[in-house]
Amino acid sequence: MILFAVSMAIILLGAAAFTNSVEWLGKRLKVSEGVVGSIFAAVGTALPETMIPVIAILFGSDGSRHDVGIGAILGAPLMLSCLTIPLLGLGLLTFASMRKRTTDFQLNYDIVATDLEFFLASYALAFLIAILPSSQILRWGTALLLLFLYTVYLKRMFSREASGEAHVEPLYFAKRSSQPSYTIIGAQTLAGLGCIIGGAHLFVEAVQGVADALNISPLILSTLITPIATELPEKFNSLIWISQRKDTLAVGNITGAMVFQGTFPVAVGLLGTSWHLNFYALSSIALAIAASTILYLAIRLQGGWRPSYLILGAIFYLTYGLIVYYM
Repeated sequence: MILFAVSMAIILLGAAAFTNSVEWLGKRLKVSEGVVGSIFAAVGTALPETMIPVIAILFGSDGSRHDVGIGAILGAPLMLSCLTIPLLGLGLLTFASMRKRTTDFQLNYDIVATDLEFFLASYALAFLIAILPSSQILRWGTALLLLFLYTVYLKRMFSREASGEAHVEPLYFAKRSSQPSYTIIGAQTLAGLGCIIGGAHLFVEAVQGVADALNISPLILSTLITPIATELPEKFNSLIWISQRKDTLAVGNITGAMVFQGTFPVAVGLLGTSWHLNFYALSSIALAIAASTILYLAIRLQGGWRPSYLILGAIFYLTYGLIVYYM
């Protein structure tokens, strides 16, 4: 328990420093909140965990390493869509009960809808290739298509105009500066990421110790358990922004990570494995798609979200847990 507590404290400290620095980076570059949340923050915190499947698949030599790689690829979108987003809804209600904010989202739904559209398109492709007879040429072609989709996504996000000056707390590494340099902003960003990665590593060790004691398979461990540690940065970053009523940054940090996780790591999986997925792996993709589709339809049909919509998404994560336990 001590290791759990220490790791979470380190991650929280790193997340606070990272969110503060990435907001300043966006302010200095004069880019939109969509770029700050969905790209800078999302990719910055997703890159360390993305190394798990890349190393396991491209540099591994046995089947268990490929299982770990595929599980890490599929576990991240499942965690983000079915656990991290519900926790965000719960966090909003918690901060509202503390009278730090209202229960209404102050959210740019157009940005979030764009994130979900690209995620659903890319992840549906991953599911389709897994269930259809496919050749190496088809897998590689799909991998290139996914990478192309992400470049199109980046172009669309960077083309958005900034919505105006938002309040940003002084940079922690330069509290008296009204215009901190890119160097000091970069230093704080790297320091925050360092704490996040170090804390997540400690958390993984604690979780793996429990999993080993329970004799859990590598695929299930990497799909269901390991992402709890590797996705903690997104949760803490977003909760910090929710408490500050910066909802577009909070949600974009998660949905932007979903777009990245549904394209680049999946492309690695398609290039480095046969992409023959078992029932558990296919179930994780289907549940992530189902949860994300409901959130997308809520925006398009009802014009927005309520916290309850987000919290109910946890049912999909519990469903996957039941599938793993009983089947």
